[in-house]
Amino acid sequence: MEMNIYVKLIANRLGLQEHNVAGTLALLNEGCTIPFISRYRKERTGGLDEVQIGAISEQFDRLKEIERRKETITKTISELGKMTPELERRINLCWDTTELEDIYLPYKPKRRTRAQVAREQGLEPLAMLLLSQREREPEEAALRYITDEVTSVAQALQGAMDIIAEMMSEDERSRQQVRQSFRRSGVITSKVVKSKAETDNAAKYRDYFDWQEPLKRCSSHRLLAMRRGESEGILRVNIKTDDEECSERLKRNYVKGSGPCQQLVAQAVEDGYKRLLEPSIETEFANKSKEQADEEAIHVFAENLRQLLLDAPLGQKRVMGIDPGFRTGCKVVCLDAQGNLLHHEAIFPHPPINRLMQASVHIQQMIKDYQIEAIAIGNGTASRETKAFIEGLKKGEDFPSVFVVSEEGASVYSASKVAREEFPDEDVTVRGAVSIGRRLMDPLAELVKIDPKSIGVGQYQHDVDQTKLKQQLDQTVMSCVNLVGVNLNTASSHLLQYVSGLGPTLAKNIVDYRREHGAFTSRSQLKKVPRLGPAAFEQCAGFLRIPNSENPLDNSAVHPERYAIVELMAKNQGCTVAELISNKEMRERIDIKKYVNSEVGLPTLTDIMKELEKPGRDPREQLEEFEFAKGIETVEDLEEGMELPGIVTNITNFGAFVDIGVHQDGLVHISQLANKYVKDPNTVVKLHQHVWVKVIGVDRRRGRISLSMRS
Repeated sequence: MEMNIYVKLIANRLGLQEHNVAGTLALLNEGCTIPFISRYRKERTGGLDEVQIGAISEQFDRLKEIERRKETITKTISELGKMTPELERRINLCWDTTELEDIYLPYKPKRRTRAQVAREQGLEPLAMLLLSQREREPEEAALRYITDEVTSVAQALQGAMDIIAEMMSEDERSRQQVRQSFRRSGVITSKVVKSKAETDNAAKYRDYFDWQEPLKRCSSHRLLAMRRGESEGILRVNIKTDDEECSERLKRNYVKGSGPCQQLVAQAVEDGYKRLLEPSIETEFANKSKEQADEEAIHVFAENLRQLLLDAPLGQKRVMGIDPGFRTGCKVVCLDAQGNLLHHEAIFPHPPINRLMQASVHIQQMIKDYQIEAIAIGNGTASRETKAFIEGLKKGEDFPSVFVVSEEGASVYSASKVAREEFPDEDVTVRGAVSIGRRLMDPLAELVKIDPKSIGVGQYQHDVDQTKLKQQLDQTVMSCVNLVGVNLNTASSHLLQYVSGLGPTLAKNIVDYRREHGAFTSRSQLKKVPRLGPAAFEQCAGFLRIPNSENPLDNSAVHPERYAIVELMAKNQGCTVAELISNKEMRERIDIKKYVNSEVGLPTLTDIMKELEKPGRDPREQLEEFEFAKGIETVEDLEEGMELPGIVTNITNFGAFVDIGVHQDGLVHISQLANKYVKDPNTVVKLHQHVWVKVIGVDRRRGRISLSMRS
């Protein structure tokens, strides 16, 4: 019964069919991963994609959390002896956290308030008397409540008013009215703390020294910027609404007519609003707006990470990796086609050491000795100078292709436990250069070794909810790894742990088994790996590839559970599976409807046919070389109107940052991305995309470059 409620609520909230939600929840409860469900269980989900399945999982977790909260609330109210059938019914039917907390608020244990003190002094009957507004002489009524504790009429009336103020502030209708006002006309304001205005750290918040705008229009990046300034003690941030309008509306709910009692009730309502209700709702909206801003920022980060992980790979080539530098020199490594380190040394082609001739000879010798096919140069300090130096060595067409790659997070990797395990005898500079070289070969395989937060494609990443951020980024990494597929015989344990159904322990067991028994020759051999049982095999097998396996399906996304169907197709065509894969005419003769059964429907059969067309295909794009404009190397070289090539380095919800080769990224504001209205920058640009931009503004003092992609 409870699961049916979850299904109905989730289907309604996400606009999905109930039977598809039910099928998805059943699979999730069976321990299936999101990539596995979206790829191999389309019949049970109605073909839902990873985003929809992820949303179902998230909603399910939220509803279970609300259910646990309801149990706590019901238990607390029951222990107080205040539970009624109507109250219990309302709690059971409520699935909105805000409404649930409103119901609970009057019964919620709280610190000792002024109203509680007044109740302990026996003043609640006086409060009810004032609230009825029938007494003509409230002072006379208050005389009856004079005691050793309540020594005056003024004290008695004040206590009664404190009770009325708290009752009003905890009333559901009152709270909803104030919420509606905040929702409709709430304004977020930011002011600088005067004592901090001239500090160096305050300069980056100058835009928010005296700022206000409607809360509903405040973008996530502005809100997070203000909240960061607030946490650093530089800004004071408030969310306000029309206090007078709210107060008057609340008084109309409680004050009936005019007279002494009515005046006291009005004062109590105004006090309750200013002292209790308004601060409470402001806090609620501050938390809610921060939560929404977090969600947006996390979404932006996850989308950028996805694009970075799915960046075009060079493939298995012999690569030279260079971590460029001036004073400390350039660290050079030579890698074989599998990314193994063959050689490393440092060269000093730049000032202040200037051993240009020696560096030239050494680079040319390394290219020859290690048969280098491509050169990867990190995009940090001295990157352009190093690229110019390397390209100056070109003689003939057989010189290796030269690429500049992002080195964000390379230093984090080089000092990590993973790097120490891989290269225990090398220092951090060598490990960093290896990471740069490997990123060119396969960005995904290398970047999974680095904490996503260190890759540098986020927006206010340290200000958002860290648990939610990690969860979303881990899910993104898993999604990318399983989309591309993993070579079972070359993948590191760090890459394998993101494969559906595995994890750190099984990934290590696979690598240990491979080391002891040699390369895997079939997917079925996975079943011999310690602790890798039938459930884990079902989840992971379709995402693992074995090139040159005896069974060609082992190097495809066809799941082993469906091999029999492909073998039957081949048998019916009078050929082998390998021949079926290589012969387009044979595949086109197949009527997949004949292979539908109780477990396998058209969605799965359609996927199988697509996979047979290009087994084990890599969904990532081809790698392209790129060159910055010659002669434009610093911000001082820029002039308005210049049109320059650039690389997109980061995407936010307010635009895209582009590297144009001057050691300072420029911003293409969302309004300058295209000649039309753009709601989401990701619909126009992708991370590491090569673009042409026009310089429309240069603020050298603040180090800001404004760019445009409008034609």
